[in-house]
Amino acid sequence: MHITSISGSPSERSRSAWLTQFALTRLEGVATRSAHITVRDLPAGALLFADVTDPAVAQAVDAVAMADLVIVGTPIYKAAYAGALKVFLDLLPPDALRGKTVLPLATGGSAAHLLALDYALKPVLSALGARHVLDGVFATDAQLQRHEAGGYVPDPELLARLDRALEPLTPRMRGETALSCRS
Repeated sequence: MHITSISGSPSERSRSAWLTQFALTRLEGVATRSAHITVRDLPAGALLFADVTDPAVAQAVDAVAMADLVIVGTPIYKAAYAGALKVFLDLLPPDALRGKTVLPLATGGSAAHLLALDYALKPVLSALGARHVLDGVFATDAQLQRHEAGGYVPDPELLARLDRALEPLTPRMRGETALSCRS
């Protein structure tokens, strides 16, 4: 399975970027190939003007095209996902997520932002052709505590929810193979 994760956070030390990378790491055993896109590292001008001929943007678009599973991570600000992520999603072809499984992840200051996954992000993923969108995982700031050595430490409840969301993608305890991610 080819997995591409997209971190839509504009911040360098972001909880959502960490959560997105952490989810990708949890799937290492089932990934035959993986790619990680950090939207903040793509050229701003190329993103704003939807210049898909820019080499970095073209490489990111290709990584999405090649993926079986796309993990989309974003912080939630003012009941909406990050503008940087929106700019990237807008330059993808209209059917960019067709036939792909998508796992939405989000972080926010409080549970008051939880519904942004369902009401803001999922409709855009559907508009891009995603038909198999896994249950999203939302984490509050309190559920991802900054670690003194860098990174974050997820609380046990968040870790359990993430593992439940990833379960359809990982080999079952009974020894079955992982479910196909293609629709």
